[in-house]
Amino acid sequence: MRDEFIHTATALLDEDPRVAVVLADISAAEFVGAARQHPDRVINVGIREQLLVGVTGGLAQTGLRPIAHTYAPFLVERAFEQVKLDLDHQGAGAILVSVGASYDSSRVGRTHHAPGDVALIDTLGNWTVHVPGHPAEVEPLLRAAAGHDDPVYLRLSTQANERAHDGYGLVPIRHGKAATVVAVGPMLDPVLAATDGLDVTVAYTHTPRPFDKVGLRALVSGTGSADVVLVEPYFAGTSAAQVADALVAVPHRLLALGVTRTDPRRYGSVEDHARYHGLTPEQLRESVRGFLAA
Repeated sequence: MRDEFIHTATALLDEDPRVAVVLADISAAEFVGAARQHPDRVINVGIREQLLVGVTGGLAQTGLRPIAHTYAPFLVERAFEQVKLDLDHQGAGAILVSVGASYDSSRVGRTHHAPGDVALIDTLGNWTVHVPGHPAEVEPLLRAAAGHDDPVYLRLSTQANERAHDGYGLVPIRHGKAATVVAVGPMLDPVLAATDGLDVTVAYTHTPRPFDKVGLRALVSGTGSADVVLVEPYFAGTSAAQVADALVAVPHRLLALGVTRTDPRRYGSVEDHARYHGLTPEQLRESVRGFLAA
């Protein structure tokens, strides 16, 4: 996904004089050629993430469409005051593109983990949040974001599904009657493996904000069951309020799965961290079956 982002952002710099890229050392080597071609629109501020966002806000105020890029914990968590004030409060439309996701940098430790990034973005105004589940989804999402001036958060990951999917709302992948399972981004393949043989509808989205509330109501109506399972690659329950709002007129049950609030205080592989948080296909299957049987 990161390679696709770099390729697409470089092409956008050539194609659109409004596009700028602001870096904080991360991926700077990959943008060296673009910086030579567009020295006024490729800016590396060094390891100064608050400045990264501040400069991005300033460029947006001049009429440019800036893309700020670094690791998720540095872009959203460390610089959150600047995201809140220099972007959101000022109405400065920008695109934030992160890497690292919740625990992609599992062997580096907690400093590089950001399972709370989307929950933080939710405290702001009406941001669009893209969580691609496949590298091929990155280019169309980034190009669409560059084509308008609203705030966008694009969350990239090393985890990916086997294939890409089109569509901005909830895309039905498998149909069933017992429940609707919503998989966000790279959680689709684990969800499909976990629900194999179960009588459930599985729907996918790479754009959890704005949440497809109309689509969810249609899926619930089609299954005949108001049981919903939400599986997200960040903090469990981040989109629970969105589901509740979508189904406010429908008595329903919700099981929210995702990264737990308990810090495991461990290193290990990405697969290890998925296991720590109950996100392996086997663990997801156990959770879903228990929910359906309750």
